[in-house]
Amino acid sequence: MPWNVNDYPVSMKNLDPLVRKKAISIANALLADGYDDDRAIPIATSQAEKWFDDATEDEKKTFQNEKNPQKNDTHDVNKNAKKLMDADVTVRYQDEQWEVRSTGSARASDQFDKKDEAVARGKEIAQNKRSVLRIYKQDGTKQQEIDYRAN
Repeated sequence: MPWNVNDYPVSMKNLDPLVRKKAISIANALLADGYDDDRAIPIATSQAEKWFDDATEDEKKTFQNEKNPQKNDTHDVNKNAKKLMDADVTVRYQDEQWEVRSTGSARASDQFDKKDEAVARGKEIAQNKRSVLRIYKQDGTKQQEIDYRAN
């Protein structure tokens, strides 16, 4: 069920209003891509918090001035979303950086200089997606596999 700034999930109640607005917008787009409510909410909240932490003051101000998300907003539908929402997640060293990537995706969702940061992000994504996280060593050999499907 889509949301707006007056009707949103209880779990978003204590978010900063700008983070909540961003989370609602992201969650509605995820719903349009076929995600269930119980998966869209934590993913959207996590992504909105990350956006808020990384956004410049100008970006925040611009977003604050944008129209509030509505339940009937249209969203571009990602034709690959269905296959990516259950896709496993990998953390691997590529081009002198640690990348977090969903299996089948065209590009990494995140890149880090430090492996522990990439692993933390990979865990967060895999937990939200209820998928498997595969962690590789810098030499390309598999180090660990964590299964979040049963959680």
